[in-house]
Amino acid sequence: MLNFFNKRYFILFVFPFILGGLTVLGFKPFNLFFFNAVSVSLLFYLIFYVKKKTQSSYRKKPFLKNLFLLGTSYGFGFFLFGFYWIVYSLTFDNSFKILIPFALIFIPLFLSLFFSLPIIFVGYFIDLKISSIILFSLLLAIFDFLRSIVLTGFPWNIWAYSFSWSQESLQILSLIGIFSFNLLLITSFFIPAVLFIKEKSKYFFISIFVILIFSNYFYGSYKINSQSKDYSEKKINFKIVSAGISLSEFKDQRLVISKLIKLSEPIKNEKTIFVWPEGVILNEDFNKIEEIKKLFRENFSENHLILLGANTKKIYNGNENYYNSLIIVDRDLKIINQYDKQKLVPFGEFLPFEKILNKVGLKKITPGYSSFSSGKENSIISIEFENQNINLLSLICYEIIFPDLIEKNKNKFNFIINISEDAWFGNSIGPQQHFAKAVFRSIESQTYVIRAANKGVSAFISPYGKVIKSLNPTEFGNIELDLPILKSKNNTTKKSLIFSLLLITYVVTFFVLRKFKL
Repeated sequence: MLNFFNKRYFILFVFPFILGGLTVLGFKPFNLFFFNAVSVSLLFYLIFYVKKKTQSSYRKKPFLKNLFLLGTSYGFGFFLFGFYWIVYSLTFDNSFKILIPFALIFIPLFLSLFFSLPIIFVGYFIDLKISSIILFSLLLAIFDFLRSIVLTGFPWNIWAYSFSWSQESLQILSLIGIFSFNLLLITSFFIPAVLFIKEKSKYFFISIFVILIFSNYFYGSYKINSQSKDYSEKKINFKIVSAGISLSEFKDQRLVISKLIKLSEPIKNEKTIFVWPEGVILNEDFNKIEEIKKLFRENFSENHLILLGANTKKIYNGNENYYNSLIIVDRDLKIINQYDKQKLVPFGEFLPFEKILNKVGLKKITPGYSSFSSGKENSIISIEFENQNINLLSLICYEIIFPDLIEKNKNKFNFIINISEDAWFGNSIGPQQHFAKAVFRSIESQTYVIRAANKGVSAFISPYGKVIKSLNPTEFGNIELDLPILKSKNNTTKKSLIFSLLLITYVVTFFVLRKFKL
C-alpha cells in the first residue's frame, strides 16, 4: 500500500486532483473553509516533495514537466468540482449536448493553467521556509487577479469567497478590496504548513497572522454593531418578485408575465418599484404586443415602476444589434431607462467564431439565434421616483462577480440592482455560489444590493452583507422592503493601489527572508 502512494502517477495526478477537488467544500453552500487551509498546505509540501523526488527517483523526468503536471492535476480538480454545474445549461437543447465533454473537461483544463504556471515558478525556489510560503501566497493571489481579467475574465471561487459565511471578517473589503483580502487570506491558509517548519521564525509568522485574523474579526464586529440605524428619512419601497418559472415556460410570454404580475401583488395607490428577474421578455418587439401592454395597464398604476430583464434591439449603421438588457418601464410598458449587459457569457450569450460555428448548426445557448452584442454605455441608470433622483448600478447575471464594476463606478450610485436567471444551473451548487458574490459586492460598495433571480436566491442585502430578506431557489413569491436612499460616501480608497502596495511588500519580504535564509 505504501508503495502505491509513492508511485509517480499518484503523486503527480491522483493526490493533487483530490486536493484540488476538496476545495469545493470550502465554498458555498458547504462553507468548510478549513478544507482550503488543509488543501493549500498539503499542496505546498507536495511541491517540495516533487522537487526532492525530481533530484532522485524522478530525475529522468523533466523538472518543469513534473511541476506542470502537478499544478494541472490540482487545478483540474479545483475547477472540475467547483464549476461542474455549468454543464446543466447544455442539457436544455439537444444541439448543445455534444459540448458537455468540452465544458466538463477542457474548460477546467484551460483554467488549471492558473495553478500550473505559479507552481512551475515557485518550484525553483521552494524550501521548507517562510520565504517560500510568502512567495507561493503572492503567486496564487496574482494569478487569481489575472483570472479576473484574462480574456473576458472569470473571477469565480477565488479563495476569498470561502469566507462568505463570516460577515464580520469581510468588513475590511470596503477598505482594501477583495484582491488584497484574498492575498492575506491565502497566506493565513498556510498556517498548518508553517507548523511543521523547523525554524523558530515560524512562531513569529503564526503570531502575526493570528493577530491579523482576530483583529480583522473584531474590527468587522465593531463596524457592524456601530452602524447607523437610520441612513435617510426618505425611503423607497422595493418589491422583489421570483416566480420559479421553468425555462420551457418562457415560450409562452403571456403566461410568464401573468405569473409575475400575480406574484407582484401590486397595490395601485402604493408607490413601489418592482424588480423582476433577468430575461423575462424574449421578444425584442415586446412594446408592440398589445396583449402584454394590456396586462401591464390593467394591473399597474402611475405609482409603479417595473425593472425587468428583456431582449432588446438597436439599429446601428443599418445593422440590427441584439442585447440582454435591464429595462425600467411604467404601466404603459414605456421604457424609462435601459442598461445593456457589457460582460457577456461565451457560448451562453455570444458565440465565439460565430460565422464558422453557425455553419455546423451551433448558436448561443440562450433563446434567439444571433449573438448578443455587448453594451457600450455606463452601468449607472437613473430614475425619478417620489421626487427623488435615484442612481442604480445595474448588473445582469454574472456581472455581479466582477469587483471592478463596483470600483470604477464608486460613489455614483444609491443601489445595486442584480437580476439573474439561475434556472440554467438546476439544483446544483451554482446558484448558491452565484449569490455569495452579491454579498461581497454589497460590503465593498457599502450599498444595498437588490437581487431578483428566477430559481436562484433573491434577496435584499444590507451594506454590511447581511441578508435582510430572501427567497431560496425553490421558493417563489415576493419580498418587500422600504430602503433608505444612501448618499454617496466620500470613499477615496484606491483598492487597486492598496493591492499593488501589498504585492510590493510581499516581494520585499520574500527577498529579505531569503537573504537571512528564513
